[in-house]
Amino acid sequence: MKSLVVVAFGVALLLIVSIVSTVPRTNAAAADAIFFDDFSYSKTQEMKKNGWILRTEPGWPGIPGATWSEDGVSLHKDPVLGRNGIVRMTSSTDGTTGPNTRQTQICHQRKYLEGTYAARVRFTDAPVSGPGGDQLVESFYSISPLKAPMDLDYSELDYEYLPNGGWGIDGPTLYATTWETFSPEPNWKKDNVFKTASGSQAGWHTLIKQVMNQRVVYFVDGKLFAEHGGEYYPEDTMSINFNLWFIRDGMIKSSERRAYEEDIDWVFHQAGVALSPEQVDAAVAKLRRSVKFLDTVPAKKPALTSPCNF
Repeated sequence: MKSLVVVAFGVALLLIVSIVSTVPRTNAAAADAIFFDDFSYSKTQEMKKNGWILRTEPGWPGIPGATWSEDGVSLHKDPVLGRNGIVRMTSSTDGTTGPNTRQTQICHQRKYLEGTYAARVRFTDAPVSGPGGDQLVESFYSISPLKAPMDLDYSELDYEYLPNGGWGIDGPTLYATTWETFSPEPNWKKDNVFKTASGSQAGWHTLIKQVMNQRVVYFVDGKLFAEHGGEYYPEDTMSINFNLWFIRDGMIKSSERRAYEEDIDWVFHQAGVALSPEQVDAAVAKLRRSVKFLDTVPAKKPALTSPCNF
């Protein structure tokens, strides 16, 4: 009888070892370090209580002297599901520099580095009012402050959609860009690597970035889009951001006011693990069934300041 017990115990032990060995290995506490927002708010003040900053500080990028206005941030119901929320950024211009051009940006706290970033966004080609054709940027990105020109600790990972071209490229273009560093104007210099896709991207897209093992991998709607690494791998802790702004010298010659939109359905981050697009879809679907907001990603100690000015 004792021998049978020993054999049974040994079989059970082997089974446990086998199960454990099939579990994907991740960084410590990765399963508990999750940020998710479904944007199911009734007013923007509730967003602020959950760590979002609605930009009001002047400055780069975009039109010199433009107003960065939190009035451009509005909340809406998902037109399909109804119960889930959408945050909308609306930026407008009358074709002039200065405060008559209003740009929009939202930023979450600066505490993110390795792991998986994802968001479902709606890009647009045409303005919702006024004439079209302005060169503008619709984005989802993560970024750290630039401590000095050409600072090698700088980190930035971008999805940027240009519906009317810009930066020397004609026509609608999607960029995935990974930065080593840059020097701001007037002494502009950049060190980055990027991949582009031509053609309209108007509509909803799931954008994913895996930042693990010295590689940054970009997916668009479940398909591999770009892969960067080496010196471009991020070194510094970043914030999660979205913005909508006009390219300098890229506006059409019209004084008629026009406005453009970008919508965000949800945003997700899990620290310390590279999730596949299928795993992201499953994680988000599970969260959306019962969770509107979750943030278990620990802040740095001491907590980092979280500027929303770039």
